[in-house]
Amino acid sequence: MAVFVRRYGTLLGIVLVIGYFWLELPNTFLTERNLLNISQQMSMLAVVAGTMTVVMAMGDFDLSVGSMASLSGIVAALVFISGGSTLTAIAAALLCGLVGGLINGFLVSYVGILPFIATLGAMTVYGGLAFKLSGGETLFGAAIPRGFSEFARRGVPLPSTGVVVPNLTLIAAATIVSIWGLLEQTVVGRRIYAIGDNAEAARLAGVRVRPLRLAAFGIAGLGAAGAGLMYASRVASANPTQGAGLMLDAIAAVFLGQTMTEEGEPKVLATLAGVLILGVLGNGLTQMNVDSYVRDILTGSIVIAAVAASSFGKTKGR
Repeated sequence: MAVFVRRYGTLLGIVLVIGYFWLELPNTFLTERNLLNISQQMSMLAVVAGTMTVVMAMGDFDLSVGSMASLSGIVAALVFISGGSTLTAIAAALLCGLVGGLINGFLVSYVGILPFIATLGAMTVYGGLAFKLSGGETLFGAAIPRGFSEFARRGVPLPSTGVVVPNLTLIAAATIVSIWGLLEQTVVGRRIYAIGDNAEAARLAGVRVRPLRLAAFGIAGLGAAGAGLMYASRVASANPTQGAGLMLDAIAAVFLGQTMTEEGEPKVLATLAGVLILGVLGNGLTQMNVDSYVRDILTGSIVIAAVAASSFGKTKGR
């Protein structure tokens, strides 16, 4: 029984959440339109949580991804306002995320600051920069190209089905597949997990721990910047607080995913299941007109319950 609860508790939770909303919202919840809407809504979180999985696989985490998403969106909007092209704006935003992530990685890997302290400080700095550059206001207007603002509303039709998969969903899927390939199919991925298991033992075995940690934080920074661009495209504007909820949700999604793996390691496909739980929960509660603070309470409760389920029976007899 204990093994079943540990291994399948989170999957059972997904089924129960979907089943509950299906019963409460029989005419709208499991429709094709709403399922595609859920996939689009959770696409930004999937990108951030997917790239966060790389960092957490090494035993670290990044508290600055939400602020970096906001800052990257602001950077893109400022490039548009100054007359820059869409390609320039995207490149500037991604560069901003990469540099911010590498700074975090340098502080953790080479300076030796604990990830919590380093990324907490970075979160404050990047958030402050977002407010400074935007003047604390939402940036929008005619300067933002129509093609950029409409990208999130468009999609790719599946042949012979009539189903149009949103562009943001495709970006999220490409990100998840790329991270899966990196972690599960390459030597680099095996080294990342080795660092997460025991960084000192990995170093003694010849693994270059510092450069890999630096690169992992760079990937997380790129993911945050990508999510900032996706959000800016979706709402045709950039706000200094638009990424505020991404950090906690991303960490929650990775933790939820960890409860589904036998080794308790962060796996990106399991992280995607965690994203699905949060996405379905948010969509269902929104349709039921439930206050946002209730979602926060339920999200925290679900994470605690999932971790407790994964630990069920492990401490028995101790």
